[in-house]
Amino acid sequence: MGGLFSRSRPEAPSPSLVDIKARQNAEAAAAQARKDAEAARAQIAELIKSNQESQQKAMEAQQAASQAAAASQAQAHAEMMAMVQAERAANEARSLAEAAARTSSEEAKQRAAEAEEARKRTAAVQEQAKKDAQAAQEHARKLQEAANEEKKKATAAQEAANASKKMAEEEVRVANAAKAEAERKLKEGIQPVVTPTPAEVSAAKRKVQYREDLFHFAVAGVAGGGKSSLINAFRGLRNNGAAATGVTETTLTMARYPDPNAEYPYVWYDVPGAGTLKIPDWQYFNAQGLYVFDCIIVLFDNRFTMTDIAILTNCRRFKIPTYIVRSKADQHIRNIMKDMGYDSDDDESGDQKKRLYQAARQQFIQQTRQSVKDNLENANMPNQRVYIVSNEPMLGVVKEKRPKKVIDEIELMNDLIGEAQTRRARRDAEAATTKEK
Repeated sequence: MGGLFSRSRPEAPSPSLVDIKARQNAEAAAAQARKDAEAARAQIAELIKSNQESQQKAMEAQQAASQAAAASQAQAHAEMMAMVQAERAANEARSLAEAAARTSSEEAKQRAAEAEEARKRTAAVQEQAKKDAQAAQEHARKLQEAANEEKKKATAAQEAANASKKMAEEEVRVANAAKAEAERKLKEGIQPVVTPTPAEVSAAKRKVQYREDLFHFAVAGVAGGGKSSLINAFRGLRNNGAAATGVTETTLTMARYPDPNAEYPYVWYDVPGAGTLKIPDWQYFNAQGLYVFDCIIVLFDNRFTMTDIAILTNCRRFKIPTYIVRSKADQHIRNIMKDMGYDSDDDESGDQKKRLYQAARQQFIQQTRQSVKDNLENANMPNQRVYIVSNEPMLGVVKEKRPKKVIDEIELMNDLIGEAQTRRARRDAEAATTKEK
């Protein structure tokens, strides 16, 4: 009996299915955690590789534009820190997974979820790093384009500066050549061409009291040529009580004489003789402001001078009508008659005087015209008529008398009046055209 009721030692309890299942799950979780850890390490290696590529791109961006280097380097550092953090997170996840395997499957799952979340964060960091690298490359490209554009502008500016320098050098060369040419001409006796400025023209018109409704005649020439006497004759006046006359030059400043006949809107100017002023022949025209007159009478007595040539040359430049006049014809004819042997004491009948007068008159006219023609040819100027006059016959023509000993007085007066009428008609037409516009 005793044997029947004696207790035998109990056997060790066998694991239940629940424990076995839990262990299997834990082992499976641990295995999964190891796999995840391996995957995380592979991702980390990939991240490291991607980071190396990003660093290479950043270095290339640094070479393209130095301005982007600092930003790219900072971004690469941020990526490296993100990868380190990711690796830390992966290691932490692996530790958590192993701990979960040792504790319970629920904790393993939770740790695995956290590891997955860490992996996603790492992927997000990697994606952001990729975007940042692309942005850095784009910024570097724009900086390079801006640098290239600035280089183009600098090149264009340099080319413009070179062109300006070349133009300035050419202007200096031309100016030096003009200076040398002017000096050469002065040495050779060729006078320079001087053109008055608009201000000088206005000042000259104010000086002579120029009016658009009048016609302005200037009588110019060397001193002693009889300008004042001729102006008196043109105005129908004798020397007494009119413009001052004399053997020497009596006019050192320009004198203005309106025509006493109200029907003639003329003004006559007695211009100082060139020989009385300290002015070279070639400066006489501009110095006296002759470029503002409507018509210029070049008067000479004994000889045709360089002053007369200078006046005619400048009148051609300014398109001013000119009339060459030789005065004192009666005096010159009398002198020629004396050279021919005329003696009034021996000529009681007057026949010798009549005969010699015609011969002396013809000789004087031929000599005068030939002399003027030769002088104009020597000055390379076209031939121009010379009017031969005396003051007394000219006065008779103006007073509408019929003087006997006329030469060119009537033609000269008619031509002067015709010139004035033509110019005035042209002015009126131009004024009408301007008004219509």
